[in-house]
Amino acid sequence: MSELITPDLRQQLQAQLQASRAALEAQRQAHLAGQSRAAHAREVLLQDGDDATQRDAERTVDFDRTDRDAVALAEIDQALLRLDSGRFGLCGDCGEPIALARLQLAPQVLRCLACESAHERADAHGRARPATL
Repeated sequence: MSELITPDLRQQLQAQLQASRAALEAQRQAHLAGQSRAAHAREVLLQDGDDATQRDAERTVDFDRTDRDAVALAEIDQALLRLDSGRFGLCGDCGEPIALARLQLAPQVLRCLACESAHERADAHGRARPATL
């Protein structure tokens, strides 16, 4: 863990991550109406009748939303694991400390700003490389 992260700050960031996770999970459950993602997807597909082509955009948005929520939950869970393992606050690519302001804004981030920029440029060109956890 970065030496800049004091025990008090660690608790604050952990609480922030847990609150974000709880809020996202509540939002996700409300969206899925208590169903599993698969059951919800099946229900959405079964709602298509004669207007299936008209509902394509709605269905795509719905599936994208559940995918985005699942990714965000996974990012938070990974950040909580890094917090427990002592790797929190270190860039998953270069291993250098992530700026404290960046962590306070989005504690689930995996990379320092320089590595995130490089990752986004590589991703834009189809050459994304995964960060280590």
